[in-house]
Amino acid sequence: MTDPGVPAAAAPDSPPPRVSYLVFRLERRIRACLDEALARHGLTTTEYMALSELRLRDAPSSADLARIAFVTPQAMNLVIRDLEQRGLIRRDPHPRGGRALRTRLTPKGLNTLRRCDRSLDSIEAVMLADIGETDRTTLAETLTLCARALPHDTRTLTSVPRSQKPPPPGP
Repeated sequence: MTDPGVPAAAAPDSPPPRVSYLVFRLERRIRACLDEALARHGLTTTEYMALSELRLRDAPSSADLARIAFVTPQAMNLVIRDLEQRGLIRRDPHPRGGRALRTRLTPKGLNTLRRCDRSLDSIEAVMLADIGETDRTTLAETLTLCARALPHDTRTLTSVPRSQKPPPPGP
């Protein structure tokens, strides 16, 4: 029986798989591992992403967190409310006033995040076991470039300049 996560051997005359296809397959496998590991710590992947962003950035807005996590602002508001009720984050009035609230990690949230990080370190160790340090760095840099190249709003995508198009397949 074949592993459904590994593409079957291609026919000799078929083109190689598209990079976007390979990234999609990897994302689906990573997501399954993340969901399982994070559930053991009482978090969803979206909650983990929100907590991670709060560790990286100083009080991002709920809208920013929603964009990063690929959920609607309404869904992120529910995530934020739940994390606050569980004591993992706190929301304070913005120093300039108004309705905006600044969201920050609590010590409990940071401890939870660190426990999750250790679980995710194990997943990455398995995933990257056969990849050397130099290639890992290159992979991370290349994936970051790819992510930055694509707009958040796919309606703004235009055709690729001719100089960047891949060559047509051979005869």
